[in-house]
Amino acid sequence: MKNTILDYTKEELSDIVKPSFRAKQIFNWVYQHYVDDFEEMKNLPKDLRKALEDKYIINPLTIVRKEVSSDGSIKYLFACQDGYTVETVLLPMKKEERDETGKVKKETKYTICVSSQVGCKIGCAFCLTAKGGFKRNLTPGEIVAQVLSLKKDQNIAPNRRLNIVYMGMGEPLDNLENVSKAVSIFKELDGLAIGARRQTISTSGLSHQIAKLGDMDLGVLLAISLHAVDDRLREQLMPINKAYNIESIIKAVKAFPIDQRKRVMFEYLVMKDLNDDLNSAKKLVKLLHGIKAKVNLIYFNPYPGSPFQRPDEKTMEKFKAYLNDHGITCTIRQSKGLDISAACGQLKEKSKDEIG
Repeated sequence: MKNTILDYTKEELSDIVKPSFRAKQIFNWVYQHYVDDFEEMKNLPKDLRKALEDKYIINPLTIVRKEVSSDGSIKYLFACQDGYTVETVLLPMKKEERDETGKVKKETKYTICVSSQVGCKIGCAFCLTAKGGFKRNLTPGEIVAQVLSLKKDQNIAPNRRLNIVYMGMGEPLDNLENVSKAVSIFKELDGLAIGARRQTISTSGLSHQIAKLGDMDLGVLLAISLHAVDDRLREQLMPINKAYNIESIIKAVKAFPIDQRKRVMFEYLVMKDLNDDLNSAKKLVKLLHGIKAKVNLIYFNPYPGSPFQRPDEKTMEKFKAYLNDHGITCTIRQSKGLDISAACGQLKEKSKDEIG
């Protein structure tokens, strides 16, 4: 199995390929022209193209399957070189706007939800990804390839900015070294040029890793998958809470460096008759006191065999209103892809059943 050229920053590549200016040329071909074959890099000497081809591949992922939702969301299932599969989702956040002459006024805004691991160790009770167990970490190049593959497949121009959220399969902070390197590769101006402020790392609350990420000072945004306001319920939903309780998470968040114009996102997956009552909302307000926070309420996406249910809209609106009325910025994430395999890990499981 060959290494992928996507594993390297431009600086690292300039140490490998001589003369060093060739690194910029390679980056241009890969990230600006979306080439998948070294032979297409015509301004590189033939012997260099051959040497690269012998040692590396460009894209380590292959599209196995994709499902398109009526709302425009597209879920991809990718196969890695070793046969393991991971999911990635393209989310159109704002639609294209045109003037009366048909000229584009505002382009479609995209967010790409990337995976960081094959499977996951965390074992959250509500998450389908945990069903398959943990297999391995993704390399930086396998993380980068998810975005590159989607941009190429959807014919999204290289200079089009988009947002990246590390909220797919896996716990990003359990693969901190490779995720942080992917952040740096995404930021390369000669590459995809996706700034740190456009990248959000979501974690189930590995307190010591939040501290490490903070020390790196990458400039990324932070999202915490909270989902409960007391340790008893959170331990039932997320066993990791036994090692990293809510108090330790809040302490780590308060020490995390964040742009003054930004907020720490707290994701709160709402499940009917479990954590959707106003008493939970009151506890959440108290918990987040002193933090520049934004709460994102998420409808639970049901999947076959799940013991949890989707809350009703009226309950969600009441919860949201209470938080907003008490000084906590709160939004409800509009569920996307409900007509396709929306829950994380669902497309992987479906494809395994159909193919295997």
